[in-house]
Amino acid sequence: MGNKVIWGITVKELLIVLSFYIVSAFFYHLTVWSSSAQYTTTNSALLGLKAFADGGGLQYGIFLLFTIPIWWLIFIKLKHIKLWKRLLLHMLFLPIFIYTAQILYYYVCEALGWFHLEGTGQVWDLYIPALFYLIQFGIFHAYEHYKDNQEKLKLEGELKQAALKSELAAIKAQLNPHFLYNVFNTINASVPPKQEKTRQLIATLSDLFRYQLKASKKEFVTLEEELDFVKKYLKLEKARFEERLNIEINVPEFLYKEQIPPMLLQPLVENSVKHGISNNLKGGTISITIFKEAEKLKFEIADTGIGAKDKESLFNKGVGLTNTRLRLLKMYQSKLEVLDNYPQGLKISFVL
Repeated sequence: MGNKVIWGITVKELLIVLSFYIVSAFFYHLTVWSSSAQYTTTNSALLGLKAFADGGGLQYGIFLLFTIPIWWLIFIKLKHIKLWKRLLLHMLFLPIFIYTAQILYYYVCEALGWFHLEGTGQVWDLYIPALFYLIQFGIFHAYEHYKDNQEKLKLEGELKQAALKSELAAIKAQLNPHFLYNVFNTINASVPPKQEKTRQLIATLSDLFRYQLKASKKEFVTLEEELDFVKKYLKLEKARFEERLNIEINVPEFLYKEQIPPMLLQPLVENSVKHGISNNLKGGTISITIFKEAEKLKFEIADTGIGAKDKESLFNKGVGLTNTRLRLLKMYQSKLEVLDNYPQGLKISFVL
């Protein structure tokens, strides 16, 4: 029942909406029949009964037909627009909904020889649709608010959980980092002079740990510092994959002084290496592209690896992507997008 059908609508939600329409249609036609029986002749009562039997759910089926595009526009296409602006759109859609639904309903009824209200009674086919429109979209907006609030509560819970894990990780990481550096230096000194490449790799690894310790104490770093950290990480991966890993970094220098949260890019790059390149026998290319668009920094981390059909499952394979997504939502209300890269691979993008 929780499976999504289309546009994020679940089977349960769809059944509730359809039930709402069926019940509304039943009571509307029952009211027409009851009014005809009480205040008019027997023939009129029979006509009302005939309207109930013939028309059935036709009128409310037409309401549903006109509701779908309006709902899609307001709740899907324009969801990012402020609520008061979307509410103003109802002033435009309400009269369109009322009159077009009435015209189509009367046209079909007359074509099929079915009964519909006539004369002054037609005012009810204006009043009832207007009332129905306001009620149903009022419910839709209230439900949207409820779902958004539930998502916020869920996000806050995940953030608290992530924060707790980060605190535990920080405690573990603070087990005398100077001891760790001394160990690196000891290992480096014990490496024979001929193994200069090994010396460099150990020094690079030491730099990575040093940056991580620094990042844990700062809220922001320069883009240049973050890129330098990522380049050193990729240098170690390059030593591992050799010719199977190619690296492209496309970042203009005038952006180097931009401030960003530390340890933001490395988990995404690591994801590309781990899930894209390492599983591809031919290897591939990882590219980091950063540029400014509409006064915002846009980040794209792409690879030419094996790609992924179920992109959401990537967030369940480790904490790197998940934590980065949560950080972006919390700090910038920015969405982390995982897209197909062409001709192959994946592309991760976000905006600050």
